[in-house]
Amino acid sequence: MTQGSESTRSGSRTTDSVLDRFERLARDAPEAHALIAGPDSLTYGRLDARANRLAHHLLAAGLPPGGLVALGAARHTELLVALLGILKAGGHCAVLDGASGAGRRQLALLEPFAVLTDAAHHPRLDDGRGLRFLLLDEEAAAIAAHPAGRPAREPGPLALRTLTGGPEPRPVAVTHDTLLAAYEGWAEVARLTPADRHLITAGPDTTALATGWTRALCSGGALVLPERGPWTPDAIRRGVESERVTVVHTDPGGAARLLAPDAGAGAARELGGPDEALRHLRHLRLVTVTGDRLFLDEQAALQARLRPGGRVLSVYGLAETAGAGTWFDLAQLPAPQDDPERSALIGTPFPGFRVDLPDGEIRLTPPGAETAIPTGDLGVLRPDGLLEFAGRRRDRLTLDTGESFDPHPVEAMIRTHRGIGGVILRTVRVPGAARTSRLIGYVTPPPGEPFRDPAPHPAAPPGIEGLREDLGRSVPAQWLPRELIRMRTLPRNRAGQEDRDAVPLPPRPAALPDAARGGAKSAGGNPGPPPGPLLVGVTRAGCGAALTVVAGFLFLVLSKVFWPGATDLSAVPDPWASLFFVLYLCEGAAFAAGLAFLVWGRAPMLRQGHGRGITTAAHLAGVYLLVAWWPQDNLYRLADKRDWPVQAALVSAFNIPLMIAGLIVATYLTRKPPSPFDSDD
Repeated sequence: MTQGSESTRSGSRTTDSVLDRFERLARDAPEAHALIAGPDSLTYGRLDARANRLAHHLLAAGLPPGGLVALGAARHTELLVALLGILKAGGHCAVLDGASGAGRRQLALLEPFAVLTDAAHHPRLDDGRGLRFLLLDEEAAAIAAHPAGRPAREPGPLALRTLTGGPEPRPVAVTHDTLLAAYEGWAEVARLTPADRHLITAGPDTTALATGWTRALCSGGALVLPERGPWTPDAIRRGVESERVTVVHTDPGGAARLLAPDAGAGAARELGGPDEALRHLRHLRLVTVTGDRLFLDEQAALQARLRPGGRVLSVYGLAETAGAGTWFDLAQLPAPQDDPERSALIGTPFPGFRVDLPDGEIRLTPPGAETAIPTGDLGVLRPDGLLEFAGRRRDRLTLDTGESFDPHPVEAMIRTHRGIGGVILRTVRVPGAARTSRLIGYVTPPPGEPFRDPAPHPAAPPGIEGLREDLGRSVPAQWLPRELIRMRTLPRNRAGQEDRDAVPLPPRPAALPDAARGGAKSAGGNPGPPPGPLLVGVTRAGCGAALTVVAGFLFLVLSKVFWPGATDLSAVPDPWASLFFVLYLCEGAAFAAGLAFLVWGRAPMLRQGHGRGITTAAHLAGVYLLVAWWPQDNLYRLADKRDWPVQAALVSAFNIPLMIAGLIVATYLTRKPPSPFDSDD
């Protein structure tokens, strides 16, 4: 089964490229806004000149034709300058996440000619392989000394190496032809104009930004960037309003936070139209949603938040196709739809692209390409000619009986149940059982409804019993979850996809066989209703107050009785006496915090998924790091500084164990916990 677009573009391309498109705009409209980032804003002319100077600098540094340059910069403006400069120098670029540990892991997948970054990110990216680093800030003067004209070298066939955002990232080569084909498809589908101001919410190392900049800088529009660091939800809303953004490129979670900030993870099913709280959207004409499935009810609710004439596009694409593939607009629907909660449509191919469905798998073919790209995703061509997303092969779940199934259609059915919006199904191992697992459903409220804990809210929707009874006739019983874990939002990875491996470990009772659990089940599926948050809060507050009183009493007794004179400040002049008094109070508070952590700290640490041995060691080490300051400081103050046996004993008794405790805590923090979701899928 094959679906093609109405526009046909095939055969070899001319020498035109996205770089040529950008340079023509820089010549024709050099004073037009290109990058908008506060004081770092650049016009087309200045951006082109700075990229040319960097290209000359790279050539002087020996960049070979088609050479790969890895790029990780703090400021997004520097990143765009560098990306264009690398292309102008005839190389190709891989954009890294230089602000976190992910950048070093990404760099380990590459063999670049050099790493282009700044001094602040250099230590985060240096993996010890002896790679060549070119620091933008330290070489700024040398770069500025180069000419502003474009170098003579022509770009090679490759433009980018983007890193996929799935569970196992891998570098993907993107040619100049594919990058241009993707831009031309976006230009037609999104109706791009020079008046547009674009904002891309994704991180710099994702396909969304590494290829999405062309939508702005090849159409004559402007790209709105954060002044420093990644976008935050509040900064996005402020930027959309203050810079009069007309086009936002984001993922399902980002779209919900922008268009329905009061609706949690999803968009509202029954929210009204724009109001004063959404005034930041008054210039917004288009929101493109990529990265993951978007159900019809979610897309309709997002669309309702925009002003008349605004559009929400659901876009399905790959890193290999520079983010292009298929697109869906609600206007494509030929008639009203039943059960919009069950359908996630991806529409029709981009102009020039083709979609094939051999054995139900979606395969994309860009313009001019001879080989279709397998996606690992499943799709169905509906009678109305629209493609429907039908799941991912990598998400298949295997039950203890050996039966495997695709969770997507089951999750879609669960979404039709009252009180449920987003759904992720996972099989979870039962502790202590070799081949026993349980099917858990992680659910969020319907779009537009606030999160409710079932215990303190009797009016909350029914839980697992009602779900299984409601859907038992439509879904095999063994495919329905045995437990429901309610969450405010579903976790997503950097590419915007729902992250099944990041859902939290369920409470211990949810992992035990039914026969071992006993007691009545609550609406959420756990045995018996847990204490309400008010009762828990009062209990913890009372214990905390009691512990503080006890710790204060111990502080007084130990300081005055066991270490008389240790806290005597009568001979210390002001203001130093006040500073020492504050130090003593902090030591007492640390002692109390250590006692509190001793009582309550281990349980939440165990929920992080580390082994019991390392968790116990880290728990006790943390307690020691807090409680040891007070006795250590008192004993040091009373000891003669030249009494070497006493000084050596104090060092051995306190300082060395403090170092060991710090090492244990560091090991705990840096050690990746084993995944509790070993599902045989």
